[in-house]
Amino acid sequence: MGEISSELPALSRRERQIMDAVYALGAAAATEVRESLPTPPSLTAVRTMLTILVEKGHLKFRQEGARFIYEPVVPREQMARTMMDQVLHTFFEGSVERVVSTLVDREDSSLTSQDFDRLQAIIDAARRQGK
Repeated sequence: MGEISSELPALSRRERQIMDAVYALGAAAATEVRESLPTPPSLTAVRTMLTILVEKGHLKFRQEGARFIYEPVVPREQMARTMMDQVLHTFFEGSVERVVSTLVDREDSSLTSQDFDRLQAIIDAARRQGK
């Protein structure tokens, strides 16, 4: 599958929760999605939102007997990259340095010494690759 269109419609908070649940489950029926949600709405509301997410192009479905099984159109990692690109350009003027600085400087950041070592290794590898 190719690159995700940056024209996919934005998601509401509840739609993001549903997408998170479907990503975590891999593929799921509406009842399974509902059970995974914090403060879940009615099953009818979940089904309606799943249908909307299909219409928006975020989910696809297949029928298994009387059940519809939903799964993401795009792998989570690919979606994360697309969303990160949007955040990078929308809020940080394309500056990766500003993104990293914001994440590291957060008051609630709980980065350990090992986390910093891993981040340094990632930076070193990127530098060697000429990125």
